[in-house]
Amino acid sequence: MALAMARHAILPRTAPFEDKERASLDAVLGAATPIQRAWLAGFLAGLDAAGGQPAAAPAAPPKAAEPLTILFASESGNSEKLASDVAKLARKNGFKPKVVDFFDLDVASLAKEKRVVAIAATWGEGEPPARATRAYGELMGDGAPRLDGIEFAVLSLGDTSYAEFCAIGKALDARFEALGAKRAFERADLDLDFDKPAAEWIKNTLKALTPASTDNVVAVDFAARAVEDDEDDEPSREPKVVEVVDHVNLNSSRSDKETIHLALEFEDGAPAYEPGDALEIYPENDPALVDEILAATGLTGDDALRQALLAERDITTLSATTVERFAKATGHADAQKLIDSGEAKAWIEGRHLIDLIQSFPATVTADHLNTITRPLPPRAYSIASSRKEVGDEVHLVIAAVRYETHGRARSGVASTHVADRVKNGAKLRVKLKPNRHFRLPQDPATDIIMVGPGTGVAPFRAFVQERRAVEAPGRSWLFFGDRHFTHDFLYQLEWQDALEDGSLTKIDVAFSRDQPEKIYVQDRIDHHARELVAWLDGGAHFYVCGDANRMAKDVRNAVVRAYQTAKALSPADAEAAVAALERAHLYQQDVY
Repeated sequence: MALAMARHAILPRTAPFEDKERASLDAVLGAATPIQRAWLAGFLAGLDAAGGQPAAAPAAPPKAAEPLTILFASESGNSEKLASDVAKLARKNGFKPKVVDFFDLDVASLAKEKRVVAIAATWGEGEPPARATRAYGELMGDGAPRLDGIEFAVLSLGDTSYAEFCAIGKALDARFEALGAKRAFERADLDLDFDKPAAEWIKNTLKALTPASTDNVVAVDFAARAVEDDEDDEPSREPKVVEVVDHVNLNSSRSDKETIHLALEFEDGAPAYEPGDALEIYPENDPALVDEILAATGLTGDDALRQALLAERDITTLSATTVERFAKATGHADAQKLIDSGEAKAWIEGRHLIDLIQSFPATVTADHLNTITRPLPPRAYSIASSRKEVGDEVHLVIAAVRYETHGRARSGVASTHVADRVKNGAKLRVKLKPNRHFRLPQDPATDIIMVGPGTGVAPFRAFVQERRAVEAPGRSWLFFGDRHFTHDFLYQLEWQDALEDGSLTKIDVAFSRDQPEKIYVQDRIDHHARELVAWLDGGAHFYVCGDANRMAKDVRNAVVRAYQTAKALSPADAEAAVAALERAHLYQQDVY
C-alpha cells in the first residue's frame, strides 16, 4: 500500500539505495507536505552535525493528529462534496478528520467531540434535506445533549429564490451555541454560486480551529493521504459539450403536458455514470425575455450584455436579496420602501426580474444588471439510461415548465430551453452529478420496488436497463402515475417489452384524471399493501423519485399504512418499521 502512495519517482535511480529502499522513500516523500519535508531536512542536517548519532535531546515524536468531525446535511450532493473538501484540507493541516452524514449521525455522541464543522443545505421552504430529517429533529429536540467545550463552525448552503434562505444552517448555528458549544468562526450563508466563497470559508475556519502550538512537529497520517490521493484521481467533472441525437415529445399531441426524451452523445466517450446519477445542463435564457429586459432598461444594442444575459446571468430568479441590490444600485426610493416595510418577500412571490425593472423604473446600467443578478446555475436531471445499454449516450426526461402569474406567461429556464430551442444536432454543456445515495443493490438477486410518477420515472428506466443488461435474477416492481393513460404514459412500449423479457416483473399504474375520483401512486400502494410488505420483508429495496413536497411524503405515509394493514401494527410501530428501512438504506429517495 505504501508503494502506491507515491505517484512519481522523486529519488533518481543513481541515488545510493536499493530499488526497494528507493521506492519506500518515494512513497514517504511523495505524500509529505512541504512542512513535513522541511522538518525531515532539518532533522537529517542536525543528525549529521552530531556525527551521525541522535542528538542528546531526541526529537519530539509527532504529536497526535487533532480530531475534527465534519457533519453534512445534503440534498443534491453539494454539502457532501464540500465536507470532503474540508477533510482533504484538514489532513494537510494536521487534523484527523471524520466525515459524518446527518443520515448516520448518532446525536448523543456529539457531546464527545472536540471540534465540529457542519455543512448544511436547506431544502424547499426552510426544511432539512430528506436524509437529515431524523438527526436534525433530534438535535433540535429537548433530548439533545449539551455540547459544552466543543468548538464549532457552520457553513450554510441555500437558494435566494426561496424565502427561507439558508434556514437550516442558521438554525444549526444557533442550536450549537444554545447547547453550549463555542463558535470558532462565523457562519457563512451561500447562494448557488458558492464555490469560491466556500473555499475561502473552509481555509479560514480550519485556521481558526487549529490549536495554538509552539512546535512545528506535525502528525502524518499516510494512510489517510493515500485515500486522498485516490480521490484526486477521480475523473474530471468539468462541463463537457455533447450533441443532441434524439429529441422526442413523449406525450401525445392532445396532452396538456410536454415531456421531452433527450438523448445526448459524448464525442470522447460518456463519463462513468451509474444508474441513479444525474446530469446537469447549462441552459440559456429565453432570448425574448432577454430582449424585453434590454428594452426596459434602455440597453438594447449592447451585444456583449445580451450574450451575458443569455448564457451567464440568472434573469428569472427574484429574491429579497435581488430587490435589496436593485434599490442600492439604482437608489429607487419606492423599491427601498418595499424592503423597509417588510413587504418585499410577499411582493416577489410569483414575480421575476422583469417585473421588478418594470414596476420600479430607474436608470439601470450593464454593471447594475451584473450586480443585481447571480450566475445562471445549471439544472440537474436524473439520468434515464444505463451505459450498458446505450453506450456513449446519456438519456434524460425533461418536463417543460409553463405557467402564468401576475398576468404574465412564465417558463422554466432549462426545461423550455430544451423543449423549444434545442433540436437534433444542437450542442449543450453538461456535467455529471453522481448520487451514491441512490443506487441499485450490489446483489442483482435482490428485489427492488420503484415509485416514480411523471418524470420521476427517469432513474427507474436506467435501473431496468441495467438489470436487463446484467440479467439480474431479482424481481422488480414499478409504480408509475401521471394524468391520462392515453396521452401521458411515458415509455409505455418500453415497459411492456420489459415485462415480456422479465427485466420488469410487474407494473402498477395510476392515472389521476381518467376517472372522477383522482387516483395516485400512493393509492396503488394501499391496494397492494400486503404484497408490498411481503417484498420488503424479503429484503427488497424501496426507491422513490419525484416531487418532494407532496408525492414523496404521501408515498411514505402509504408504506407506513401498509405495515399497519399487513402486520396489524400500531401507527407508532409501523412508523418505526419504515424508519428502520431508511436507516438500513433499504428505503431511498431522490426527490426535488
